[in-house]
Amino acid sequence: MIGSLRGRLLDRGPDGELLIEVAGVGYRVSVTPSTAMSIGEVDADVFVHTMHAVREDSETLYGFATIHERRVFESLISAHGVGPALGLAILSVHGPDALRRAVAEDDIASLCLVPGVGKKTAARLVMELKSKLDLPDVDSVVHAADGGTAVSGTGARADVRTALEGLGYATDEIHAVLVDLPADGETSDLLKDALRRLASGV
Repeated sequence: MIGSLRGRLLDRGPDGELLIEVAGVGYRVSVTPSTAMSIGEVDADVFVHTMHAVREDSETLYGFATIHERRVFESLISAHGVGPALGLAILSVHGPDALRRAVAEDDIASLCLVPGVGKKTAARLVMELKSKLDLPDVDSVVHAADGGTAVSGTGARADVRTALEGLGYATDEIHAVLVDLPADGETSDLLKDALRRLASGV
């Protein structure tokens, strides 16, 4: 099995495929859009961790910027009904840390943002991935990648999240308003506060 590649980037295709030359051999590697853009310039030396998928009719290399991303991908494709293509699609929408938070918080709506993932598939993925991923403690405050804080998935704020989803607010709007709510309080009071913030555009 091929676990990594280091070589010269010959081409970056529009469909998320890299062509990396190693010792005179060009390897076609499927990657997420973020990896495709951050891997380096054409003709530069690059490095990717890889997962080598072998099937009866094909062999495909999937590439990742970090070993952590590859391990999350392997956890994804071990879930029922998730093949490599869908696993890559999920990581294209949610990076490893964002995916771990979504699973820890039972955030089915976020998983439904992935093309081809409906509510039933998202709910099943949440259940299965809870035992496959190293999840953050949802009872504590988790620092988001932008330096802010992510919202705990338990307690009153989780109830507020569910209520706002039922009212038709988008996931981004919900996340933006929930991060500013206090960790404790009555659900009704927090919901009123959230609706007031949403109405004022805060």
